[in-house]
Amino acid sequence: MSAAAAPKVYGWCPGALRPMMSGDGLVVRVRAPLGRLSVAQARGVARLSQEYGNGLLDISARANLQMRGIREEAHEELIAGLRGLGLIDPDPRAEARRNVILAPFWQEGGDTRAIASELSAALTAATDLSLPGKFGFAVDCGETPVLQDTAADIRIERAGGQLVLRADGAETGKAVTRESAAEEALSLARWFVETGGVTDGRGRMKLHLAKGIALPAGHTAPRAIASFTAKPGIVSAGRLAALEFGQMPAATLAQLADHGEIRLTPWRMLLVEGPKDLPPLPGLILDATDPRLQVVACTGAPGCLQALSSTRSLARELAPFIPAGTRLHVSGCTKGCACPRTAPLTLTATGQNEFSLIRNGTAADQPLKTRLSADALRAAPELLREGS
Repeated sequence: MSAAAAPKVYGWCPGALRPMMSGDGLVVRVRAPLGRLSVAQARGVARLSQEYGNGLLDISARANLQMRGIREEAHEELIAGLRGLGLIDPDPRAEARRNVILAPFWQEGGDTRAIASELSAALTAATDLSLPGKFGFAVDCGETPVLQDTAADIRIERAGGQLVLRADGAETGKAVTRESAAEEALSLARWFVETGGVTDGRGRMKLHLAKGIALPAGHTAPRAIASFTAKPGIVSAGRLAALEFGQMPAATLAQLADHGEIRLTPWRMLLVEGPKDLPPLPGLILDATDPRLQVVACTGAPGCLQALSSTRSLARELAPFIPAGTRLHVSGCTKGCACPRTAPLTLTATGQNEFSLIRNGTAADQPLKTRLSADALRAAPELLREGS
C-alpha cells in the first residue's frame, strides 16, 4: 500500500464523551463500570442505540461496548441518556484514564473486583495524571490469569500464591497486597510518564521497556505463565456467549437482559450471569465448535472510513474452510484493528474486494500472495492453504 493510501492512525480510542466518526456515523464507546451492565443498563443501552444510532453494538477487545451509527446531532441527547443510566464519567480525561479491564470470572468479595473498583476510582480522581489514550490496566487476580493475551500496559495478577504488579513486557513484577495494589499501579503509571514513556500523546509500556529503561526497585517477583482460550459455554459465573465478529443487534442485548446481569469480556463475548441456557438470538454464537470462532474480521467498508473493502461477508463464507486450530484475520486495511497481533492467516484489503494474503504475520506484514479477489477466494478457499 502506498504512503498516500495509508490508513489514518488516530492514536486514541473513542469514548462516550469523545466519540470517533466512522463510515456509519459516530462510534460511541461505553466503558461500563467494572465491565458490567445491570439489567436496567443493558435494556437502556439497547433502547438508546435504536433511538439515536443504527441499532448495532460492538464489544471491543478492551471489553467496552461500542454504539454504532450515532447521529452527530443526537450525541448530546445520547449522553444525557447514558448519564441517567450511570454510564458516563465526569469528563473526557477521566473517561480516558479509567481504562481498566478485569477478568470477567470475578466473584463477589474477591480480589479482582475489589482491586478493579479501587483502581477505577483512583484513576478517575487522578486529575494530574496524563496517560496515552490507549494506555490500559488489567486486573486478573484469579487462581490462573486469563488476560495475558489481552492488551494492557500495567497488570495485577496472581503468581505463585501472591499478587504481583507487572509492567507489560517485563518478566518480573512487584509483590503487592489487595490493599496496596491500586496505589502501586498508579505509582507505576506515573513512573512511566516521568521516565519519558509518552511522546506526542502516545506510548505503550512494552515499547518503553524495550528501550532498556530500568524498572523501579522491587520488581523481582516472578510472573505467572498461563494459557487461556475463551469458548462459549457454562462457566462458574454463568454462561459465555460469543458474538459474530464482536457485533450484535441492540435487540439481542435487550433480550439477554431478561436472563440476568451482563459482564463484558475482551474476547468479544458476553458473560450472562446465572443461566445455564440461553436462547439462540441474532448475532450470538453458543456452540464452541462454530467455525466463525476461528475468524476475526473488522468492521470493514463502508462502516469504517479507513477500510478499502467490506470484510465480514467474506469472513463468514470462508469460516467453514479454515482448518481446525487455525485462525483467519480479515482486515479492511493495514492497521489490523480487529487483531493487532500475528495470526496464522491474514487477508488484508488492498482495494475494493481485493486482498493480500499474509501468513503468520499482521495485516501490515509482507504478503505471500497479492491481488486475490474476494470472488476468487470464495470460489477456491484452498488458496488460503497454498504455499503452507
